Amino acid sequence: MARTNVLLVDDEKEFVDTLAERISLRMLNPLVAYSGQEALEMMKQIIPDVIVLDLKMPGMDGSEVLNRIRESHPEVNVIILTGHGDENDRLTMEKMGAVGYLQKPIDIEILLETINRVKN
Repeated sequence: MARTNVLLVDDEKEFVDTLAERISLRMLNPLVAYSGQEALEMMKQIIPDVIVLDLKMPGMDGSEVLNRIRESHPEVNVIILTGHGDENDRLTMEKMGAVGYLQKPIDIEILLETINRVKN
């Protein structure tokens, strides 16, 4: 059985590296990008099954990344993971096509359940 490719996009390097390590133990294949631009560049090589995307990042923020992913790869499911969002952000991200909106700090089990629910 092929592992699910999960692209983790977050500018907090230590957080995303730890998250990648934890989900790799759960039979998922983590891919890591530390910026929105890096994530979009990666997607020219490999299309992940699910993207876990931070909303607030320097440079290109999560909403812009989500917008670009929707244009180029509408079939890829995107879960927003943020430490700074509110209800308005959640509604906006859902309107833009996000399939999940989770708050940091994240319970790994909730994240894994959400990934498993939305993967193609």
